[in-house]
Amino acid sequence: MDTKHKWTRRAMIGGGTAFASSAGLGYVLYRQFPLFWQQYIHEMRLPMQTAPRIPDASAWPDRGLHAAWLGHSTVLLKVDGFTILTDPVFSSRAGLDLHLLTLGLKRRVAPAMRIEDLPPVDLILLSHAHMDHLDTPSLGRLENKRTRVIMASQTSDLIRAGRYANVTELGWGEKAQAGPALVRAFEVNHWGARMRTDTYRGYNGYVIEAGRRRILFAGDTAITDKLRNLRTMGGIDLAIMPIGAYNPWIRFHCTPEQAWRMGNDAGAEFFLPVHHQTFHLSREPIMEPIERFLTAAGARAGRVVTRGIGEEFHLG
Repeated sequence: MDTKHKWTRRAMIGGGTAFASSAGLGYVLYRQFPLFWQQYIHEMRLPMQTAPRIPDASAWPDRGLHAAWLGHSTVLLKVDGFTILTDPVFSSRAGLDLHLLTLGLKRRVAPAMRIEDLPPVDLILLSHAHMDHLDTPSLGRLENKRTRVIMASQTSDLIRAGRYANVTELGWGEKAQAGPALVRAFEVNHWGARMRTDTYRGYNGYVIEAGRRRILFAGDTAITDKLRNLRTMGGIDLAIMPIGAYNPWIRFHCTPEQAWRMGNDAGAEFFLPVHHQTFHLSREPIMEPIERFLTAAGARAGRVVTRGIGEEFHLG
């Protein structure tokens, strides 16, 4: 697939294009991005696979750290009874939500859990505004007056904030308390614009401190030394690291080897790799990211706690 086509795919998910109304959007996209429409029609013919495993979150006790990879960057966490959901994307496509349909990339694998099967969610953690991380249809279905939301600076206008318990925006170096969880935002090497014109939007990684556990959620990032600074705050029990979409987007997404290095720089004990196997975002083969990540881990591959969608991790 040529570079122009790949840019079109990235524009629809991460950068996008700004238009005044959805009425003329399809026509404009057709004229400007015919290759996108070819891919869209091609993906319509492909069946979405079921997740290879279905987590049983109902069996998780209220003590310890529990995690399940639901697909892409969506991870369900439970820390001493407190539930956290990262970058929830449950839609069949990630892209522009036009209510009647979504213009975007189709999932290869269905989410490992349906929204209606989730336990009550105490905190939703949103790293940035890209459409494969901030999915407005999913967030609309997750609206609940008992659920708190923490998200990057200048992104709360994208959700209906009044339908949650509260919504807090964080910039780099800022922190917020959500129940027993203290969430700190830190700088990553990415960008936050949802459309081409809104380059003011923030983008974060997070460290979650709850009880005696510390969890790193790196969101999306290319290679950076910023994670080294996290080690000064103490060790990381679980690092949720992105490992896919690096070819050709190496300026914005780290390679599996770089993700392994950055997690170790942060002092991580265990790794939960995300951002792979779910959407066709880039040129690398679908299984290459996890294969390279395990190769990078080598004799320490036992620290990689999930390798397929739906797998669980438990730490007492």
